[in-house]
Amino acid sequence: MAFNNRNRSLLSLVHHTDRDLLYLLDLSRDLKRAKYSGISRTSLAGKNIALIFEKSSTRTRCAFEVAAYDEGAHVTYIDPASSQIGHKESMKDTARVLGRMYDAIEYRGAGQKIVEELAEYAGVPVFNGLTDEFHPTQMLADVLTMTEHCPKPLTDIAFAFVGDGRNNVANSLLLVAAKLGMDVRIGAPQDLWPSDDLLTQCREFGVASGARITVTDDPFKAVSGVDFIYTDVWVSMGEPVEAWGDRIELLLPFQVNAELMAAAGNPRVKFMHCLPAFHNSETEVGAQISSQYPHLANGIEVTEDVFESAANIAFEQAENRMHTIKAVLVSALA
Repeated sequence: MAFNNRNRSLLSLVHHTDRDLLYLLDLSRDLKRAKYSGISRTSLAGKNIALIFEKSSTRTRCAFEVAAYDEGAHVTYIDPASSQIGHKESMKDTARVLGRMYDAIEYRGAGQKIVEELAEYAGVPVFNGLTDEFHPTQMLADVLTMTEHCPKPLTDIAFAFVGDGRNNVANSLLLVAAKLGMDVRIGAPQDLWPSDDLLTQCREFGVASGARITVTDDPFKAVSGVDFIYTDVWVSMGEPVEAWGDRIELLLPFQVNAELMAAAGNPRVKFMHCLPAFHNSETEVGAQISSQYPHLANGIEVTEDVFESAANIAFEQAENRMHTIKAVLVSALA
């Protein structure tokens, strides 16, 4: 299946075919086995990668750094406090500077238009580490994790995302499932459904791939018969704190709890989350929310009992961010 992916950006998955994605997943498995086997690799020796983070990160930053180091590359971490981006220099100008110094650029920030402008002017591959609209590297890790936990062919795997159906994770899950011919359900209040434009686009991709796409405001219908139940935080980075009140009222019926897990009707159903998760009140945000809404002290989008159960594979998703990001880097730069 190997073919030339050199110097290719990863911006949203829209322009990646099923063969592109399957190749990256296969390469991810190979690189994961190599790491577990202790095989030393230097396929990216001499390469330099700029990591632009306008939004804070744990998994994305660590995954890119470790993936690059494992393959012999060097990285430079750039945050808003350590650069002129947006203050004295536009992203267009930044792209033309960094493209002359680095072999590739990762960007994590706000609008999709920003990462696309970066890719247009940098002259080197650009990788989307998260924007408000899409989270493509997370999707590669998610599908890899699903294949590790479900013996079915990829096209027979069914999963449901329940929660804010408009956010970048839900958008990207729709895209990757549509490209790969999977059974994807979005369970969300109608006010939080994916955009009509995205749904139309994904259904067009699904015609070619055989994907089954369901959007419903019934969380129990969404999870019926699935292999995986996926959720994300109810208020994303950059949204005002005031959004919590309205969001809780809308999304409480979509909380992943023992009842919703049982509604899958599948004793092997697994729970997925891109993290961080508010599954108790041990974090600053969790404590703040539970003080205002005591009924959420045992978890917001997912309850503590589900999160701490054997069904939770979120930490394997987190590890697979590293292996799949490594595949993206190696396929583009080696």
